Amino acid sequence: MSGELLAALDVPDDATDDEAAAIAAVVAAHLRDLEAQAAEEDSEETWSGRKWSFAGRLRGTRGHAGRVPDGAPTNAWAASGRADRF
Repeated sequence: MSGELLAALDVPDDATDDEAAAIAAVVAAHLRDLEAQAAEEDSEETWSGRKWSFAGRLRGTRGHAGRVPDGAPTNAWAASGRADRF
């Protein structure tokens, strides 16, 4: 996430200061975990939505399209070097 997430936290009125601090710490840790997970998902490249266009490029350059396997490198240059195996 590129910006900070602001959230309202309702702590029970009868909670002690230590309990309120523990609740806030757990919620903050959870939000940090979600943020880290979102950043990791954003940075991980996949072939999602690009397999057909790459197969079309293979057809244009090689005369036939290949099926791009899920484990293929997501870098187009690296994948083109392995295109004979698709």
